[in-house]
Amino acid sequence: MEFLSLTSLLSAALTLVYGFLVFTFIRGWHKLINFSPSKSVPETRVSIIVAARDEELNITRTIEDLVAQNYPKHLTEIIFIDDHSTDRTAEIVLSYANQGVKLIRLNEDLALNSYKKKAIQTAIGTCSGDLIITTDADCRMGNQWLSTIVNYYEKGDYKMISSPVAYFEEKSFFERLQSLEFLYLIGLGASTIGNRQPSTCNGANLAYEKKTFYEVGGFQGIDDLASGDDELLLHKIAAKYPDKIGFLKNGAAIVYTHAKENLQSFLQQRKRWASKSTRYKNKAIIVLGVFVWVFNVSILANFIAGLFFPGFLMVTFYQLLVKMILESLFLWDVTGFAKRRSLLILIPVLTVLHILYMVYIGIAGNSGKYNWKGRMVR
Repeated sequence: MEFLSLTSLLSAALTLVYGFLVFTFIRGWHKLINFSPSKSVPETRVSIIVAARDEELNITRTIEDLVAQNYPKHLTEIIFIDDHSTDRTAEIVLSYANQGVKLIRLNEDLALNSYKKKAIQTAIGTCSGDLIITTDADCRMGNQWLSTIVNYYEKGDYKMISSPVAYFEEKSFFERLQSLEFLYLIGLGASTIGNRQPSTCNGANLAYEKKTFYEVGGFQGIDDLASGDDELLLHKIAAKYPDKIGFLKNGAAIVYTHAKENLQSFLQQRKRWASKSTRYKNKAIIVLGVFVWVFNVSILANFIAGLFFPGFLMVTFYQLLVKMILESLFLWDVTGFAKRRSLLILIPVLTVLHILYMVYIGIAGNSGKYNWKGRMVR
């Protein structure tokens, strides 16, 4: 009984701190102003950079969306970097050459661990834009996407802008669960920017100044890691310009992509994302990640203990209840912004599955290798 009491106190403390963290996320989200673009004439020359590998099934729609942007053509440069594709990816990109779409073929004889960073850096070295915008070759966006980002950049004098990404066209219950969980991640990254402690962003919708990229040394120091062309670059720029990072809270700026079709590809993706944490230099972000992992471990440990000592099941129940209520409050705002509040009905299922996922990824993401685009990387 004494052990149960001590465990209950520890679990209560962890839950209390977690609750405080979620409230800071809610506060950070509300600090972000809903951006309304002005009708000013844009002046910024932009280079949109897309690294692509074996994307023949998706890339046409992405190119069509990019060339349809309502931003002045003389200020727009679209560059695709073909990363050793084995399908028709390069051929499809070349077919749009008469619409101003450029193709660079990545030609590396030696094996790399970070082909995507190499692709982006190669494009930046040849591009003419002052503002770099990266997205992925399987993404969709509305025709006001680019003009909204540039308007926000010109009004706010930012060095880097993180913009929202969301899943769409879900075909299964599993993909809908991913959509809700992904919105939580996007909202989390946005809220840390709102609190002026940037921690995460997504390279599928990221903008930064070319001169700032070179000021911080580009990908130098992080180029040996397969992932991190977004988050680790964010940390480098935030360290130099902590007040010059923005999150574009506007529906027209959302980029849409697809969830993973099966559990194996989902876990491989999340292991890749988690692998970046080994290179975080901001100790506060590391502490935050470790605490969230420990909190989820405590819920799982209490449940397992409850199978033998029923008193622990009550502790587990209260932890789950608090977690579900707090995360629902946060997601109410984020899903409202994305116009996906119907996903909130999945929260009870996601709350339970998320614990297992967090515990597993916290270990697997920081050890071993994973598969990415048909390559084993670390």
